[in-house]
Amino acid sequence: MPPLFDTPARYGLVSRAFHWAMAALFAAQFLSAAAHWGLARENPARELLWSYHVSLGTTLFLLVLLRGLWGLANIPRRPHDSGVAGLAAVAGHVALYALMVIVPGVRLLGAAGSTRGLNYFGIPVFPARETEIAWMQVPAEWHGELGWILALLVVGHIAMATIWHRLIRRDTVMLRMAG
Repeated sequence: MPPLFDTPARYGLVSRAFHWAMAALFAAQFLSAAAHWGLARENPARELLWSYHVSLGTTLFLLVLLRGLWGLANIPRRPHDSGVAGLAAVAGHVALYALMVIVPGVRLLGAAGSTRGLNYFGIPVFPARETEIAWMQVPAEWHGELGWILALLVVGHIAMATIWHRLIRRDTVMLRMAG
């Protein structure tokens, strides 16, 4: 059985489980947003996919926070690259993590100050308000645009792993997370 904790040679079982589970959930989340944006309002597929967007986004937010804490606890042991490539990888991961917190964060802020409130799988998190709190809605208006920027960063992350590391450099970077 692979180690639970990260090592300098590869990511541990917990980090890989977080990574791949979140990859699948982000794919579903981006699919729901694309369907909402691209399909007609009356389309049943659009409604079905959009119906889980809020609960899935909240789940992803919680997983990002847990994954971030796990990653911070493992920093001394994690695999890393040196030089410019290593700095670029760190910058890319910081950007990914920042947006993975900001995108749902601004929407949760908006929900906390909205007349609709927020339920997470039927559990009330933020009650509906009598009147909206305007300043809480302003950042939430950027949720969609920031989400698409996050999607582009994810595509770049996948491209770097598959095209640059696997096909061009033929190094073992992708194997660190793939197992």
